[in-house]
Amino acid sequence: MWRFLAGVGSALALVAAGLFLFRSDAATEKLPPPPRAVAATAEAEAPPVDDPPAATPRTREQKRFDRYDKDRDGRITRDEYLASRRKAYAKLDTNGDGRLSFDEWAAKTATKFVTADKGRDGALDAAEFATTAVKRKPARRIECPPAAPAADES
Repeated sequence: MWRFLAGVGSALALVAAGLFLFRSDAATEKLPPPPRAVAATAEAEAPPVDDPPAATPRTREQKRFDRYDKDRDGRITRDEYLASRRKAYAKLDTNGDGRLSFDEWAAKTATKFVTADKGRDGALDAAEFATTAVKRKPARRIECPPAAPAADES
């Protein structure tokens, strides 16, 4: 029982010592001066000349919207929305008659099939078919620099 009482007593002594140290630091700590009152003039409202302009954070959807909004009026018209599709259509319409035949529409796919068919047998096996997969760019990974080795303190 006396060990228990000694433990409680030492814990209380440590807490009391901590409080005294904390109060003495707080009493001697100097506070920063209060902020100056700023006159309401045009000069006070102007940003400092030395600071560079801050970039505005824009979401992916805002950037996508801006790509479609060609005339920058804050609205996307039907013509603006379909412009990218018209360009893609024009690339497929190789003879320029304004109509897509099946051969024009499937030209890229047919070329891809012929390129993949290494055996020239008119069919793709599993290995040949695997070469037709869409090549995607790998996701950009931000890598952290390696940590500096810790110096031994001796």
